[in-house]
Amino acid sequence: MAAPAVFISYSHDSQEHKRWVLDFATRLRSSGIDAILDQWELGPGSDLPQFMEQNLARSARVLMICTERYVEKADAGMGGVGYEKMIVTADLLKRIGSTHVIPIVRQNGTVHLPTFLRTKLYIDLSTNDLFESGIDALLRDLLSAPLFVKPPLGNDPFKVTEGTAKSTNPAPVMQFLQALAKVYDEVGDDGIINTDSVRRAMNTSRLFFDHAFDQAVALKYVSEGSQRKYMWVQKSGRAMLVKLENDHMSESR
Repeated sequence: MAAPAVFISYSHDSQEHKRWVLDFATRLRSSGIDAILDQWELGPGSDLPQFMEQNLARSARVLMICTERYVEKADAGMGGVGYEKMIVTADLLKRIGSTHVIPIVRQNGTVHLPTFLRTKLYIDLSTNDLFESGIDALLRDLLSAPLFVKPPLGNDPFKVTEGTAKSTNPAPVMQFLQALAKVYDEVGDDGIINTDSVRRAMNTSRLFFDHAFDQAVALKYVSEGSQRKYMWVQKSGRAMLVKLENDHMSESR
C-alpha cells in the first residue's frame, strides 16, 4: 500500500519554529508518512502558489500547524497561509464532515484554531510532555492503525426468548414418513399397513398423528382405508421413503 501523502501547512514565525516543523516532518517520514514540506521542495525561483495547489490536491490529509501567528494569518487571509486556507476551505465545502484537515496546536498555553476549523478535533503538540502521546495518536490516524478497534457486532441475545428460533423437529408429515419407514418392512404382499403401528412408531398424540396423516394423504404419499385402520403407500410416498433412507445413510458416513 502506498504511503499516505500529507501536506504540512505552517507559518514562518521564526527560525526556531521552522526548525521544529522540519523535525516534525522528518519524524513523519521516518514513520512511513509521505510528508510534503516547502523546505524540501522549494528553492529560489520556485512558484509558491503552484507548489501549494499541486501538493494540496494530491495529499490525502493536510496538517495545519496552528501557532498564534498562523491562526491570525488564516483568519485574515494573509500570505501563503491565507492562500492555502482558501484552497482547503473550497475543498472542505465539497466534503461536508471530512477529516481531510487535522489541526496541530503549537501554542504557548492557549488553544486557538482558525475560524473554519473550530469544530474540528485537534492534536496538541505544544509541549514536550504532550508531544509523544500526540504524535502517536496522529500516526495511528494517518496509518489507519487505531489503538482501540471496534469489536464485531454480535447476535441479539433476546431473539431466542422472543420465539424467533426455528424448531429442530421435522415437519409433521416428515415425522409421519420417518415412522412409516420404521414399519415398512412389516408390510405384507397386499401392501396393507396397519395405521396404529405407524402411530406407535411416531410416539405422539392422536391429534398430532391425525394432522400428519391428513398431510400425507393430501400429498398423495399414502391412501387411507376404511375408518383409517389401514393405509397403502403410493408411488410418491415410496420415493420419499427411499430419499429418507439415502439421507440417513449419508449422515451416518
